Amino acid sequence: MSGAKVTGEVRDGVAELVFDNPARMNAINLAMSQQASDLIDALAQDERVRLLVVRGAGATFVSGADISEFEALRSQPEAIARYEAISTGLYMRVRNFPKPTLARINGFCFGAGMGLAAACDLRFATQDAVFSVPAARLGIAYRPDFISWLIQIVGAARLKEILITGRRYSAQEALAMGLVHQTAPVKSFDRDVEAYIATIAQNAPLSTLASKKMVDEYADPTRPPDEALCKALSQACLASADYVEGRRAFMEKRRPDFQGI
Repeated sequence: MSGAKVTGEVRDGVAELVFDNPARMNAINLAMSQQASDLIDALAQDERVRLLVVRGAGATFVSGADISEFEALRSQPEAIARYEAISTGLYMRVRNFPKPTLARINGFCFGAGMGLAAACDLRFATQDAVFSVPAARLGIAYRPDFISWLIQIVGAARLKEILITGRRYSAQEALAMGLVHQTAPVKSFDRDVEAYIATIAQNAPLSTLASKKMVDEYADPTRPPDEALCKALSQACLASADYVEGRRAFMEKRRPDFQGI
């Protein structure tokens, strides 16, 4: 669709991936999925990046997949396979991004938007954000990967309600069920989320990476954790210059200057 795009930039160690489709409330079309995947691949190799922030342009996060193109791109077996491969590539890249990820949520977070948010490590929302998975209203099943991620976040019983009712949830309900980690008033959201982001970006990169990967290892219900990987991640932190800097900064009562080495 004309005007639909995904942009990415890095500033002060923070990468932003912005979904911009104003005509469809930032619904993600196939071209956007491919564009986002290419940007994520580049950002994953950028040594400046300490945190990836995923957001929508303007007044909403992501309202879902762009259903308007389903008839043309998702109706025949070969087309469906191509669509799913490209679409899955986007969400798995977010899920497996080598640095911590944060969904910056405002407005609507529906369907594929919920999957995108669930692929992130952290979720921060405005107090007027609205969450929903309307798959039951469209006659489709929600994606298995999204279901797996959301079960880890809110639990099976709560997810069944979300999927079977297809109803909308407020940010307060999302916070209570653990779907989001933090909320903030609309008026102070930009300031509050930027402070949250700054706190993460100032932390030791090797430590935050180890935390992300180790939790993922132990949280995955489909396989046993890779104990050797977890041990290696822990040892890498202990052998790092940042560990030395952290100890010294603590003793000198100053903020540490971590370099990720």
